[in-house]
Amino acid sequence: MVEPETLLRVEKLHRAFDVSPPALERLLQRKKRATVKAVDGISFTMRRGETFALVGESGCGKSTVARLIVGLYRPTAGRVIFAGQELARLRSRKAAAPLRRRLQMIFQDPYASLNPRWRVKRIIAEPLRTHRLIVNETALRERVVELLRQVRLSPADGEKFPHEFSGGQRQRISIARALASNPEFLVCDEPTSALDVSVQAQILNLMKDLQRQLGLTYLFISHNLAVIYQMSDRVGVMYLGRLVEIASAEQLFASPRHPYTRLLLDTIPSIEATGQAREPVAGEVPNPIHPPPGCSFHPRCPFAKDRCRRERPELIYAGGTLVACHAVEEGRLPVASGMLRTG
Repeated sequence: MVEPETLLRVEKLHRAFDVSPPALERLLQRKKRATVKAVDGISFTMRRGETFALVGESGCGKSTVARLIVGLYRPTAGRVIFAGQELARLRSRKAAAPLRRRLQMIFQDPYASLNPRWRVKRIIAEPLRTHRLIVNETALRERVVELLRQVRLSPADGEKFPHEFSGGQRQRISIARALASNPEFLVCDEPTSALDVSVQAQILNLMKDLQRQLGLTYLFISHNLAVIYQMSDRVGVMYLGRLVEIASAEQLFASPRHPYTRLLLDTIPSIEATGQAREPVAGEVPNPIHPPPGCSFHPRCPFAKDRCRRERPELIYAGGTLVACHAVEEGRLPVASGMLRTG
């Protein structure tokens, strides 16, 4: 069996933001510049046709990774290589356009991501006009109708404005707009978090159907573990800008290795776990401006030792999983099993 080709490669990606107070305030109060390492040296690859999910608490850097990949942010360091080309090297809009057309994004908020003054048919047609994929107006209208039907909306919906639709319908319009340029890769930044649970299921099923029909590759970002389990082939767990574990979805949910992953999965309610004693992980996410030395999770980790406080762990292979944890490397963390049961 031929292995799918690598479509996206992220190599030691960094993105820092200057969060310093104004210069005069720094001068008067003798403060130094302050930066936040939103993304701190992450690396991963994605194969064509798969769904790779990023999960973690708010502020861990998931959405920053999404914006770095689609070019809304430029990396402070590191590389994003899509279809064999490094995106940062494409300096001009003209040079980047052919590659950008193949890589689109679905945003979190369907209310804010659509122009309220445009009719839906114009919103969906805009990528076709921008990339000059269809010039003929008749062919353009036909393509818009095709895209509306593809996301299970009516051709008549093209004449309406975004405010005339529900949240789920607006997200369908966003998906149709993303598909207009015939992309191969979609970055989905919490695409269902603003929707009701019943509507979430409809959108997720639509996305899975479109992936099968069109051979799409998804980078799926969410903090909802049930959604991650349903959608993903592989999962990357992020904490304070770094990847702490990468595994197949099945393996991650059945046998998580990193203590932080266990914390996340332990928050999922389970009837089978009723009455069982749990060992909660105390504390809050540290200040990202002044992260702790060594392993950034050590202030909250019940397995932390002196090495964890001094030395930052790197991703290593452990039982088929990539995990950044000294306790796993040293064999002093028991393997967890059955933390999330399905079926």
